[in-house]
Amino acid sequence: MIGKFYGIGVGPGDPDLLTIKAKKLLDKVDVILAPETKDGKGSTALNIAKEHLNPDAEIVEKKFPMTYDVEVLNNSYDEIADFVKELVYAGKKVAFLTLGDPMVYSTYIYLFKRLKSKNVEMETIPGITSFCAIASKVGIPLGENEETIAIVPSVYYEKGDRKLDSIIKNIDSIVFMKASGYIDELIDELEATGHKEGSVFVSRLGLDDEVVEDNIEKRRGIKNNYLSTLIAKKNTSKR
Repeated sequence: MIGKFYGIGVGPGDPDLLTIKAKKLLDKVDVILAPETKDGKGSTALNIAKEHLNPDAEIVEKKFPMTYDVEVLNNSYDEIADFVKELVYAGKKVAFLTLGDPMVYSTYIYLFKRLKSKNVEMETIPGITSFCAIASKVGIPLGENEETIAIVPSVYYEKGDRKLDSIIKNIDSIVFMKASGYIDELIDELEATGHKEGSVFVSRLGLDDEVVEDNIEKRRGIKNNYLSTLIAKKNTSKR
């Protein structure tokens, strides 16, 4: 009997934000596959979901390389996809845990594409994204009436970047995910376009070392944590 592969979004950090469907599946899967952090301190996604796991499930942590080297990335994803296929074809129910939602800038997407091409039966369980959770926590509506929303995968502001310049100038609400770099120039641009006063910076939402800062000036010159998000809303008054 062939098993099944599940991609499960565990949300932004608070274990209580797992969906009921995610919890039900985590109670019955045979193998839990989780991405290990690059510093070797375990899996953040696994730590979030641990109280909801089947105690009899086998837990496997895999390192996903943090690099732009396409060959290294492809080799790693190919290896892990083959590992998952073997488990599924051996009759195992395998769950891959991912932060936020599996289909929004997630490592899961790379496995999903490979396993789909290998005809592995899969099901994706959505999770709450960091930016939706942040909007609820700090009270910033992301979209009202005809307001536009843009999601930018990382803070990569450079002078002359026409695509990002266009987004900042023309979009009402902008979500900058993975806002872990130095963001001084971005703050300057958000001030010039009227987004700065309606901005909030949040790092490690729902975790013990959570940071919430609605004065983004204080983030100047800081190398922020990888799990950081900046939401900028044009012409929005302070809460």
